[in-house]
Amino acid sequence: MSQNTFRKKLKSGNKPKAGSGKTIFTWIEEKLDVTKLLGEGVPVQFVPPVSFVVLLGLIYIWGNHRADNMVRKIEKVQQEVEDLRADVTTLEAEYMLSSMQSELAKKVANQEIVELEQPPIKITLKD
Repeated sequence: MSQNTFRKKLKSGNKPKAGSGKTIFTWIEEKLDVTKLLGEGVPVQFVPPVSFVVLLGLIYIWGNHRADNMVRKIEKVQQEVEDLRADVTTLEAEYMLSSMQSELAKKVANQEIVELEQPPIKITLKD
């Protein structure tokens, strides 16, 4: 069985360098001075639940932001649909008016085309 030589090196004075061991927790302790609240160091047992709650909070904020954007887009598209529907209704009304027989007679009057006052005659051929 092999022996653990790492502990012997640490006990004998070969400690890791202080600058290379910086983690996010040491940075938090240095910048925010959390030693007053937490004592010596960050309790590691609280890191996973707190990070999970933070993740859920970020997902909640992202979801609300996305929903607000979607509501704005839906309202914009609904307004465009209403405008287009009004335009179509106006164009249909103009088309119906312009295709009336009396309106057509007014348009072709300058070309000297007049309306028939008698119904057309049906021509039949005898075999």
